[in-house]
Formats: sequence, structure tokens, C-alpha cells
Amino acid sequence: MKTKITALLAVLFISISASAQIDRSKQPKPGPAPTITLEVPGEFELKNGLKVLIVENHKLPRVSFSLTIDNQPITEGDKAGVAAMLGAMLGNGTTNIPKDAFNEEIDFLGARLGFSSDGAYASGLSKYSDRILELMADAAINPLFTQAEFEKEKERVLEGLKNNEKSVEAVAGRVGSALSYGKKHPYGEFITEETINNITLDNVIAFYQKYFNPNNAYLVVIGDVDFKTVERQINKRFKKWDKGIDFTTNLIEPNPNVANTQINFVDMPNAVQSNVTLTNNVKLTMNDPDYHALLIANNILGGGFNSYLNMNLREANAWTYGARSSVGTSRYGASRFTASTAVRNMVTDSTVIETLKEINRIKKEPVTAEALANAKAKYVGNFVLALESPQTIARYALNIKLNNLPSDFYKTYLSKINAVTIEDVQRVANKYFKPENARIIIVGKGSDVIPNLEKTGIPIKYFDKYANPVEKPEFSKPVPEGVTAKSVIDNYINAIGGTNNIKMVNTVQMNGDVTIEGVPIPLKVETKSMTPNKESMEMTAEGMGTLMKQKWDGTTGFREQQGQKMPLSEEEIADKKDDLGMFPETKYDLSNVTLESIVDIDGVENYKVKVMNNDDASYRFYNVETGLLSQEESTKKAQGQEVTTTVKYANYSEVNGVKFPYSQTILAGPQTISMNIKVVKVNEGVTDADFK
Repeated sequence: MKTKITALLAVLFISISASAQIDRSKQPKPGPAPTITLEVPGEFELKNGLKVLIVENHKLPRVSFSLTIDNQPITEGDKAGVAAMLGAMLGNGTTNIPKDAFNEEIDFLGARLGFSSDGAYASGLSKYSDRILELMADAAINPLFTQAEFEKEKERVLEGLKNNEKSVEAVAGRVGSALSYGKKHPYGEFITEETINNITLDNVIAFYQKYFNPNNAYLVVIGDVDFKTVERQINKRFKKWDKGIDFTTNLIEPNPNVANTQINFVDMPNAVQSNVTLTNNVKLTMNDPDYHALLIANNILGGGFNSYLNMNLREANAWTYGARSSVGTSRYGASRFTASTAVRNMVTDSTVIETLKEINRIKKEPVTAEALANAKAKYVGNFVLALESPQTIARYALNIKLNNLPSDFYKTYLSKINAVTIEDVQRVANKYFKPENARIIIVGKGSDVIPNLEKTGIPIKYFDKYANPVEKPEFSKPVPEGVTAKSVIDNYINAIGGTNNIKMVNTVQMNGDVTIEGVPIPLKVETKSMTPNKESMEMTAEGMGTLMKQKWDGTTGFREQQGQKMPLSEEEIADKKDDLGMFPETKYDLSNVTLESIVDIDGVENYKVKVMNNDDASYRFYNVETGLLSQEESTKKAQGQEVTTTVKYANYSEVNGVKFPYSQTILAGPQTISMNIKVVKVNEGVTDADFK
């Protein structure tokens, strides 16, 4: 024991002595960059042009094979999507092994196998490496293309396009690339329903034959393997892969940057947030002398949590969950600088102004020594940590091949990062960050954001969801003479069944399926309501039981989640007491209801009605033709931020003389929740006990 105590005292004394000698008033100078020693992968090449890189790593009994086909970018024209179709169809069996047997063997081996139009990936236990490699090679060289699989994949792609029609993020990505590069540039081309319908199975096969070949292919092997053994296996499995015909493409120049700052606006009336992206094209390769300085400059501007953009838009103003910037590289001379975020509608114009301010700040003001040191530390730490992975070694080796980098590019990486100066950051910021020649691409709800965007003085050009120029949309129309808030409300009440039928409804029970974007687990929901304003909601998942429930008996209530039961807060209770129950329109004080205008929602005209409840305003939208409620919007504060919630209603169907919406979609910030109601019961199956 005495020895242990003495040792501890010795360590403590050394620590105190060391601390006493440090001048903590001065920031310590960074030490020299660590010496980087990178293992050089083994290499060989097959006669058909396939180049192989092997990284032996015997720590775990696993192996991975990564195939990359390094073709030049191409355009697919009126058959855009054929490459995606090919990638989805590859790996579904071979001409030697039927699809089901192929997939069953992959599962039996505990392996993973996936394909894209320009490569493949496989992994599993090293004792099965030869068979995994054989299956991968067979699927690459002898793919099984059937009409049935083609039709199945075509349907899936078309369904995905349909779902993305209302996605602000999908539209922003498509329009941003198309305007920056041009629709006829490989990086600006996009898939549409029309181009998918132009594709046949023969087109997919022809695309495979022309572009999926070993001429420019690299196969990277990582794991518990022996070089000589793997070399023999690869020669055996891939030597039958015939070399294709060499081809070159005439890559057109991307669109030039605009002469002056401009807003490119896409109106999406369903948007609950605005997607804001400032972008200008750049020409940057990884072997450019500016590369490392630009990494640091971008990190300070918008590459991390403590960046200029995030600290302003998120931390100082609480307008967004995050703001980021990035700079792309391309050896084909086409890449972009982007600064992007998603914000609530009312601060879209302010976000534009503050984004421009922060970009101009890094161009005009030298960054601090602390900001520079922090950015460098991030890159040094991430780089050193990544080197522990054998995948990193292989990826770096492949990068050197693909990007024509000097052989010591990664060995000198950290020294070049640490050599970046404050002057370098300001120089590259002025060279590559071009707000004066930038498009500010905004996808959002025009009726809410355009009036304030026009006050910024920045010219606004309008585009549709496919990057076609359009005239300024008509965001709202005047209400026809004779139409009032009362007539709209009365029309709605009559449309769902009339006052007498509504009065007969005492209880309602709904059961259905719930889909939460990003959550793969299928969910079920059950809601119960009783007049005047009692509510119950319970959400379950198969095999997991109840995930969440909420009860309100008209006086008090609680919320339960993951076994934790919490009473409703005083504010929540007050909100519940103010709630007007199942059919609020029948109880409105019409002095608090205002008919504002006619607006377009998803191509359909709706009356926009403002409803005041105490000091809170909400909006309800009624289909001009049917009279039915199609959407409602409300804004509340959550965690210091205002969050707008939009609920969409569709697929009305009658039960006991009253129409109910069987489809409900809730949009709250970045979250999308879809409810598909299967069963509605009126005046049965609900008791007072359900709300306790």
C-alpha cells in the first residue's frame, strides 16, 4: 500500500510542477505535424485493364471488395435514369444462378453485396472470401436482366419521383444542380417521369455493355487475405470479363456564374420551411495548390458547429437546426461552393442577408488565430483517427490513382494543413467564395416569403420545380364578391355532412398506420375523441408494444413515452381547454375569423381563413370547389424556436353521415409524419375510461 501511495504522490507532484511552469495567459503554439507513414497497397493489373489494390489487415477475419469503374461523366439525355435502373438491377442473380438462389447464398454466407451503375461492393468473413468474390464477379460479368425485374424497378423509380414532388429538399437539390451546371451537363441532368418512361430493358442492357467494363476499373481488396492467394483468385474470377470499347465524351462547360447576385425562387405552397442555398461554380482539383487552404477556410465559414454561419443562424438567431457550407472538387472542372440551410418562412429574407454578411466577413476580415488553430486541429484529429482504418489506406491509394495526385499527397497532408496562414484563408475566400456572382436558390412558400425577399433589393427570378424559368406566380387571388368567412365555414359544415349529422357524433375512434420519415419501423396509431373535447392517442410498434400515449379527459391529462409518464404542463392544459373539440367550425366565434384570400395549394385553389384564439393565430384552408378542409397551419415555440406545423387532409370518406379525412400528413420543421387511417368508428367502442 505504501508503494502505491508513494507512486500516486510522485505523479501528483510531477503534475503540479508541470502546471506551475505553464504560462496559461498565452495560447500554446501548435507542435509539429505528426509523421505520417502510409502502408502502400500491393498492386497488379489484369490483361483486360482491371487494376487491383490489396491492403492486408489481419486484425479481424473479414474481407471487403470494392469495385470502382472510373468512366468520364456522361449525359443520358431523354433516357435520364437508365444508369440508376442498371444499378438497381445488377446483383439480382446471374445467368448462372437464379435471383432467389443467389440472394439465399449471400444470406447463408453472412455476406453483403451491392451494385451501382459504376461499381460494386462485397464483404464477409475471410474464410468465404473466394466464394464471395466469385459471386460478385459472376453478377458483374453475367448479370441477369429480366423484363419482370425491369418493370418492378421502373415502378419503384416512378413512385420515388412521385413522393419527391412535394419534397422541398429534393426540388432544391434538382434545381440547384440544373441552374448551376445546366440541364445538359452530366452534373445538372435529372430524372423525370417522362425520361423513365422512355427507357426499355434493351436500353439498360446496351448501357451495361457500353459502360460497365474493366477498361477503367479498380478493384480494392481490404482485410484478412494473402496477396498471392487473392491475386490467383481475382485472375481466375475476372479474367473472363471482356474489355469494352474505349470511349471519350465531349464534356460541355457548366453554366457560367451569374454577373450579379440574384435570387432564384421556386414556389412550393406546401413548404413549411424555406430551403436557402447560396452557390457559385468553382474549378478546383485535389492537387490544386489552394486545396488545403480552402479546406480550412470552408471549415471556418460553415464546415463545423462553431463556424460563422452556424453560430449566426443557429446559435445567435435560432432560425435553423444547422447551417453549413462546402466546396466540391472535380478533375473535370465542374464543382460548386455552397452555403445552405433550412429556416422557417418568416426569417427567409433575414437568413439571406446574414448569409451574405458572414461570407463577406471571411473575405474582408482576417480570421482570428484561434479560429485558424481550431480548424487545423479538427483536420489533424480526423486525419490521424481515420488512419486507423484499413479502408482509409485503400481509399487514399485509390484517390491518388483517380485524381492524378502526387504519391506523397497524404504523407504531406498534415504539414500542408498546418502551413495554412491567416493570409491564405482570406486569399482563397476571395478567390472561391463569390457572393457577388452567386445564385441564392430558395425553395419555399412564395406567399409567405416573397414580400420580404423583395425588400432586400436583390433581383428575383422565378423557376418551376424543374428549373424552367416562369413568370412571378400569383400567390393569392382576391375573394369573389359575396363570399365571406361565414359562407366558407357554412359550406365546409355542409360538405362534411351538415349540422344535424355532426350533432349526432358523440365519440370517434380512428385506427391506422403511421409512417415517420427516416424511421423504418412500421407504426400503428389509435385515436379516440369524445365531446366536448376529450382526447386519447396511442402509438405502437409491432414487437415493441406502446411507444407513446397521451390522454386528456377535459380537465387534466398526461403524456407517456418509453415508460416515462409526465403530466401535461399548465400551458398544455390551458391549450387543451381552449380546444374546440372534433368539429371546431361549429363553435367558432365568427368575430375572430377572417377570410383573407384565395391561395394555391398543390395546384388547387383554397380559401385562406385566419382564426384567432386568444392572441394566437392559425390558418385553415378550404378547397374552393369541394368546401372540404385541405390544410391547417399553426406556429408555436419549442425549445426556444418557433416551429410551424402544417397538417394536410385528404381522402375524405363518409361514416354515419359525416365525412372524415382518411389521409393526414403532419409537417413539423424537418419532420414528416403520414397517417393512413384504416378504420373510423362513430359512437361505438369509446368510454370515459379511455381518457384516464
